[in-house]
Amino acid sequence: MNRKNKKEPLHGLSGKETVKEMFNSISSRYDFLNHFFSFHIDRYWRRKAVDALKPYTPRDILDVATGTGDFAIALASLHPEKITGIDVAEEMLAIGRRKIRKKKLDRLITLMQGDAGKMDFPSHTFDAVTVAFGVRNFENLLQGLKEIYRVLKPGGTLVILEFSQPPGGWFRRLYYAYFNRVVPLLGSLISGNKQAYHYLPQSVMAFPSPVEFTEYLNQAGFSETRFSPLTGGIVTLYLSKK
Repeated sequence: MNRKNKKEPLHGLSGKETVKEMFNSISSRYDFLNHFFSFHIDRYWRRKAVDALKPYTPRDILDVATGTGDFAIALASLHPEKITGIDVAEEMLAIGRRKIRKKKLDRLITLMQGDAGKMDFPSHTFDAVTVAFGVRNFENLLQGLKEIYRVLKPGGTLVILEFSQPPGGWFRRLYYAYFNRVVPLLGSLISGNKQAYHYLPQSVMAFPSPVEFTEYLNQAGFSETRFSPLTGGIVTLYLSKK
């Protein structure tokens, strides 16, 4: 593998504390901007991830980097016994808790502050772990994946959604123009945080390709990894087993 195991900070970002502050600062506009910039296709991506997990009928699910809880809420359709969501950004979690109470899912879903790199759960706790658009923010990618492996039960399932770079051609050029120019400009204006929406495309460009990321999963101990490009390859869905 040509990439270092530890991701280098991007443009002044220096680890989880800075990332936490950044996401806390945009929390009030986060959901709106997610739907706005993806043209609401983000809901389709989450449905595909939930569908991928459905055959495994997990009873106890951990959603890492849960943010405002959209993926945790979507996972409720699998009718598990318990869903736990963790995130470093408390203000994002506060919004998620309000959404969960509004949907009367607070007996099923619990959100708590937690760091993917060092989780306060015993080994072999969860039937499934999910991460939607969060692994590229891990302070140490391999360490975070190893922690996920640790808390999964033997035979457990990992499902990840993450942005990726589409293959060459006109769609790739259009995507780059939109993602590298339009998103940072409008995101900065709407959220009031210039750093956050410049960090987004930078972090995606720095993230390993699907083949490279599969190597990280293998190093962390996972097996049977398969991945599927969604929406022309701008997002990739990964599924791995412990």
